Amino acid sequence: MLLKMRINEDTLLEGEKVVLVPYNADHVPRYHQWMCSPELQKLTASEPLTLEQEYDMQRCWREDDDKCTFIILDKQKWADPSIPEQECMVGDVNIFLTDPSDPSLAELEIMIAVPFYRGKGLGKEVTRMMMYYGVHKLGIQKFEVKIGLDNKISIAMFKKFHFRELSISEVFQEVTLGVTVNEALQKHVFGTMDFMLQREYGKARDSRQAPFTPLSL
Repeated sequence: MLLKMRINEDTLLEGEKVVLVPYNADHVPRYHQWMCSPELQKLTASEPLTLEQEYDMQRCWREDDDKCTFIILDKQKWADPSIPEQECMVGDVNIFLTDPSDPSLAELEIMIAVPFYRGKGLGKEVTRMMMYYGVHKLGIQKFEVKIGLDNKISIAMFKKFHFRELSISEVFQEVTLGVTVNEALQKHVFGTMDFMLQREYGKARDSRQAPFTPLSL
């Protein structure tokens, strides 16, 4: 099965604290602003790009067969139509197919880019939502994450989700953790996912942008 980012081009996932929406061109300026940060470049092992290169990257991610990306929004802010969507952005989450011979294996990558939102449980909620989506919509059965050795908080979070250490790269100063999806994991990590809703992104965005019309008495 090919994993195409287009599979989620009109998918909105709503949790308790976050809303996940497809990465589109409207998000690129804010995303580019984040990625100018040396701290985030280090955390994500990324090279700085120009704004035009960032737009090119967004288009590539939209079309690539091996990526599925969502932008993470602050649900409370997004519920206020007067706040532009770009100002609700707090990070992104990606699933990458890393082995062409095994489409059930994927690398998971989560970035909470805005420091204010770290340590508030958003990463845990996004991890649960994205893993659930990956298992039930994309057929993923094995997840891996690569984390910098000094990022103790992220390492501890994934270990709570039953991820185990697979390898350590001294060259890249990162650890690879992995987990295989089974019944015990689904019970422990997902439990009840009643809090997560899936909606059509286009309709939700349009209704959010619709002008307010007061009731006439």
